[in-house]
Amino acid sequence: MPRIIALDYGKKRTGIAVTDELQIIASGLTTVASDGIFDFLKKYFDTEKVSKVLIGEPKQMNGQPSESSLLIESFVQKFRETFPSVEVCRWDERFTSKLAFQSMIDSGLKKKQRQNKALVDEIAATIMLQEYLTRKMI
Repeated sequence: MPRIIALDYGKKRTGIAVTDELQIIASGLTTVASDGIFDFLKKYFDTEKVSKVLIGEPKQMNGQPSESSLLIESFVQKFRETFPSVEVCRWDERFTSKLAFQSMIDSGLKKKQRQNKALVDEIAATIMLQEYLTRKMI
């Protein structure tokens, strides 16, 4: 079964998470500089089967698009043009960064480790993907 990838795309960095081959468990994969995301994905897609990419959809508390929505919409459009055979699914990413930071605290990471924004982005993508998998199974 092909994998599902989640992307927490941002202006500077993109956190990436991936499922196992049975699409049961989400795991953090890495964080890459956003200007290198397409090169990374091309290499990844050459070695792994991926059926779907979950891309975070930033929203405000009232459900309206956030300030970063235009940046992400541009990324989604380019992604669809570059990888037309990969299904894109948008996913509400509200609170994932806060949940990621809290999970770092809960797991006992020291303050210096919690300041690693790349790790926060990777964990946020993992949370987003695990939420998707959980809803899919219900």
